[in-house]
Amino acid sequence: MQTLSSRWRSASLRSQLMVLTGVLLALSILVTSFVAISVLRTSMLNGIDGELRDSVRTVSSVLVADLQGEEGVQVPHAGYLIDADGTVVAEAVNTPDGVPKLRPDLSRIDLDHVQDHPLEAATVGSVGAPDRTWRVVTAKPQQLDLVVAVAEPLDDTNAMLSAVTLLTLSFGVATLFAAMAVGWVLVTRAFAPLHQVEQTAARIAEGDLSQRMEGYNRQTEIGQLSASLNTMLGHIEDAFEARTRSEGKLRRFVADASHELRTPLVTIRGYSELYRHGALQKPEDVGSAMARIESEAKRMTQLVEDLLMLARLDERRPAENVDVDLLHLAFDAAGDAHASDPDRRIEVVGLQGAAPVSAWVHGDESRLRQVVANLVTNALRYTPDGSPIEIAVGVERSVDEDFNAVLQVRDHGPGIHGPDAERVFERFYRADSSRTRETGGTGLGLSIVAAIVQQHDGTVRLTETPGGGATMTVRVPGIERADDAPEV
Repeated sequence: MQTLSSRWRSASLRSQLMVLTGVLLALSILVTSFVAISVLRTSMLNGIDGELRDSVRTVSSVLVADLQGEEGVQVPHAGYLIDADGTVVAEAVNTPDGVPKLRPDLSRIDLDHVQDHPLEAATVGSVGAPDRTWRVVTAKPQQLDLVVAVAEPLDDTNAMLSAVTLLTLSFGVATLFAAMAVGWVLVTRAFAPLHQVEQTAARIAEGDLSQRMEGYNRQTEIGQLSASLNTMLGHIEDAFEARTRSEGKLRRFVADASHELRTPLVTIRGYSELYRHGALQKPEDVGSAMARIESEAKRMTQLVEDLLMLARLDERRPAENVDVDLLHLAFDAAGDAHASDPDRRIEVVGLQGAAPVSAWVHGDESRLRQVVANLVTNALRYTPDGSPIEIAVGVERSVDEDFNAVLQVRDHGPGIHGPDAERVFERFYRADSSRTRETGGTGLGLSIVAAIVQQHDGTVRLTETPGGGATMTVRVPGIERADDAPEV
């Protein structure tokens, strides 16, 4: 039993479906044949019973006359007179000469039962041949304590029923095999798309994610399965592409970080070895070497701090958000920049030439300050000395009454163009590979800006300043001014 169950579970869906269909068809054929043969047999017996009941009066008269010694006439059916003890006292048969005479087994006929159930039909065997059956109708003649039994052999009826049964079962078996053959062909054709799905899945397992199921009606089950499979494959392919891009970015990030850290370490190691080997004899040489070591150590420290900042931003740790006015941050950044570069003109202006206005947002004040500081520091670092810088602050409203707080840092330097403008916010990316080290930056300032702005559900874009230069525009969802906020 376990072997059969194991084979059934390991069989293909097509084979299981055909076996179940065959069993159902076989049961249907058997039930139909049984019902049809039963109805036919009942109909034939009812016809015989009707003829026997119609013949009871005639056969009874012939038997009584024969019992009284009178010459009888030929009867349509065999007739028998039976006394109360079950003994046949007279009979009338129409068996042709030369044919063996068979007599129905009438030993169980009871006079009292016949009186209570006149003209009742029953099937009995033959005397000496139980397999040869008769149909018998019994009745009680008037004024006689005898039973008249009219009988008809069922040989022809049984032969006809056997022939009909054989024909029905043969036709049923032929129909079953024909239906199974046609069903196998149709099921095979119907399962062809599933076979294609299996082949597609196998190719996907081999790594080909470009496979798709095409050409099926979306209203059918196969079409819906194909659409779902195609959607799933699209998501999987996108996920793999995203993972590949992420891994590529991670490898580039690790390589760039290693390169940026290796440069100051090489410098520190070089000066240390010069000092250890006694190559720095003069005090001024030692002081210069110590200054370079300190400078590179500071630069490496700044790089590590920037990397830690990006790691924390990538983790999207919850921040303590408060209501912040970008205008206030702009004035503070302008003051800090003027203190570091007194000869440069740094102004806080409004958008589109208007006066600056408050632009309130709900966010992390320290990180938003870092955004403004990084943008201003980037403008100071990569523009010629003495070129002006404007910090523009304002609000942009849309037709649906939503608005963004906007902060722009505009410089008038060489600007950033072409592919560099599209990748300027990538980590460690720079158009000039030596520019960061020459100016003392880590190459992560704009990446930190983009990460902080994204954390505040905002955007940062690079555009060209009219007349030349670069404009960094930060847009963050704005809020209405807080009632208890301090005046700027």
